[in-house]
Amino acid sequence: MTQIQIYDTTLRDGAQREGLTLAVEDKLKIARQLDKLGVPWIEGGWPGANPKDGEFFRRLQLEPLTQAEVVAFCSTRRPGGLAAEDKMLAAIIAAGTKWVTIFGKSWDLHVTEGLKTNLGENLEMIRDSIEYLVAQGRRTIYDAEHWFDGYKANSEYALQTLQTAIDAGADWLVFCDTNGGTMPHDITRIVSEVINTVDPNHQLQFGIHPHNDCELAVANAIAAVTSGVTMVQGTINGYGERCGNANLCSIIPNLQLKLDYSCLTPTNLTRLTQVSRYVSEVVNVAPNDYAAFVGKCAFSHKGGIHVSAVERNPLTYEHIAPIQVGNERRIAISEQSGLSNVLIKASEMGLTLTKADPRTRQILAKLKELEYQGYQFEGAEASFELLMREILGQTATLFTIQGFQVHCSIATQHHSLATVKVTVDGQNILEAAEGNGPVSALDAALRKALSQFYPELTKCYLTDYKVRIIDGAEGTSAITRVLVESSNGIHRWTTIGVSDNILEASYQAVAQGIEYGLLVKSPQTCSLVDVK
Repeated sequence: MTQIQIYDTTLRDGAQREGLTLAVEDKLKIARQLDKLGVPWIEGGWPGANPKDGEFFRRLQLEPLTQAEVVAFCSTRRPGGLAAEDKMLAAIIAAGTKWVTIFGKSWDLHVTEGLKTNLGENLEMIRDSIEYLVAQGRRTIYDAEHWFDGYKANSEYALQTLQTAIDAGADWLVFCDTNGGTMPHDITRIVSEVINTVDPNHQLQFGIHPHNDCELAVANAIAAVTSGVTMVQGTINGYGERCGNANLCSIIPNLQLKLDYSCLTPTNLTRLTQVSRYVSEVVNVAPNDYAAFVGKCAFSHKGGIHVSAVERNPLTYEHIAPIQVGNERRIAISEQSGLSNVLIKASEMGLTLTKADPRTRQILAKLKELEYQGYQFEGAEASFELLMREILGQTATLFTIQGFQVHCSIATQHHSLATVKVTVDGQNILEAAEGNGPVSALDAALRKALSQFYPELTKCYLTDYKVRIIDGAEGTSAITRVLVESSNGIHRWTTIGVSDNILEASYQAVAQGIEYGLLVKSPQTCSLVDVK
């Protein structure tokens, strides 16, 4: 198996994504996760460009990674100067990395319009910068910026820039699709032409650095690899400027599991999903549930026919085993479900059902009826479990709502006041509570009323609240769907409410969340098994 060198630039190129900011500690955390994943190259940033990147490299000198090469990034020297006197290059040397990635201009347009210099001086900038770094004991990766645009505009000059980098002593030559506008067939053609032209004896090492402006970065990376490059530069989750960089979470499994290239050890590959989600957490960007390979929904099944087939043989609707990338199969419940969906979810929840049991079809029929009304249980599995337990006769009446009122005011410190009247074991309880919003106040009042009977509720709390208008054309009369996520500090669960009254929908979701919490924390209250 040909070894493909994975070069991660999440900490530099990925951090250029709009709205994404990394502190030094964030960068160190991500770098150590990438190191554990077995990524051989980690580009840490541009020392000298900002104090944060300089501090990052200083910290890694004191606490080195275990196996990955940390790479400093910079541009060639400025026009009209000397590399030995360039302050940016001095900062690169001070970073103390063995490897340096240096980028230079391949496109004559950028030389004349961007650098405001002549083509000859650009060649000298490439030569002088690389030779200086080599003389200082550094090994170099040359990123040929705007390579494909430059090659298509003036192939003769683009090849001169590449040959200059080769002659100056660059160890790697990386073709950059900086604007992200090149098509895969052009990647294949140009990479093949260039490698055959500058390296007919196959003694040099080449890489690819694609951007995703045409949603082709992963395809372009694969096209380049099959055309002869052995390094791929990209980012975790495809983070990057504009539309992003090539997504390593897709590239790695595609190359390794589909095309028999070697990128990571099989054991490390099973950590890919974990690392993807860890990085999204650190950078504070919600993970893409629908991302290939590592998304929460990458191996989810919703249609009844699909679920039934996957139960018999996963190959029917799964192109790889989820565990190969550290992911897992999920069975969703919806109006498209069949009996297999219900049976699988029942099994996951510790409930015993069979196809022959008439209650199984009763559950399915009730599910479809409720989804027609606006419910959506694939995002509220706690509510679906309560529904199943009700039909199976495994629930008890914990409390009954007699009514509630919510008052909102902008004149008081606490904007909302809620009163609730509930019945527990034949006793009527009337309670009031304030909150910073109507749902918060309603939740507080309900918990206050119930906690004297169920003290375990003090360990449960709301963690998320989402509202969706189902039929927006109806305006303020539209049906509202509310999802409430609750937690007891160990488990999290989501419940749903649906009504044309947002407070009624909210109450339904909150009340079910409380009911489910009681089943989790104190199943003996209702003679139910513990729910994990």
